[in-house]
Amino acid sequence: MKIIDLTKEHEPLYFKCLEDWSPEMAESGCHKQCWFERMRTSARVKLAADDDGNVGGMIQYVPIEESFAEGHGLYFVLCVWVHGYKEGRGNFQKKGMGKALLKAAEEDARSLGAKGLAAWGISLPFWMRASWFRKQGYEVADKDKQRGRILLWKRFSDDAKPPKWEKPKKKPSGVPGKVTVTGFNSGWCPAGSITFERAKRASSEFGDKVLFRHIDTSDRSIFMEWGIDNAVFIDDTEITTGPPLTYEKIKKKIGKKVWKLK
Repeated sequence: MKIIDLTKEHEPLYFKCLEDWSPEMAESGCHKQCWFERMRTSARVKLAADDDGNVGGMIQYVPIEESFAEGHGLYFVLCVWVHGYKEGRGNFQKKGMGKALLKAAEEDARSLGAKGLAAWGISLPFWMRASWFRKQGYEVADKDKQRGRILLWKRFSDDAKPPKWEKPKKKPSGVPGKVTVTGFNSGWCPAGSITFERAKRASSEFGDKVLFRHIDTSDRSIFMEWGIDNAVFIDDTEITTGPPLTYEKIKKKIGKKVWKLK
């Protein structure tokens, strides 16, 4: 196994989170590429490849000041992912790629002068498990009970201060006589972009009865205004807190609101 920096050659694969074979991933559009172009000077990406050069894992991290958490002098892991499907690239999990990627990110962050590395995890036993980070020496810094997210970190220096979640500051408001669908999307996560694109497409099915609004949270100042990174709201109710909802479920939820319009 070897850990390599992202190159132009592998950017198309990275933009699809190693799932370039997936029809669902194709729904995410070009949001991640746009996000990366905006963040190219500060975002860090490393890939894990086997001895034959087949890429099977990735990690992406940014200065915490440019993330969806609050902190100073730290880097923040947006995602660490090792491909685990039989389709496409095949299953690379249980081979130590995740640990190697995280270690490489830690070493890189240290070399850049970071005082620590933060990451987010969830308590459920799948992607970005908080328990996995704890096994790598990370401690819990904060919890977001509403979204089921746990903020973890590893301190590199004694004067490092623990990070905190950036709390939501307000909810979107609706327009009288219409159903308002608001899509918050920063672009770094294709799963969030899939939900965003499905909500946008479903909204168009109802003509002028539904207003779709895009709030681009890749702009840090806009994210700080709302305190919301990736989410979809129907009027003032959030409909997504996990894996992407199907197009049919999103359309059904919007349809119920439309039916109640006077």
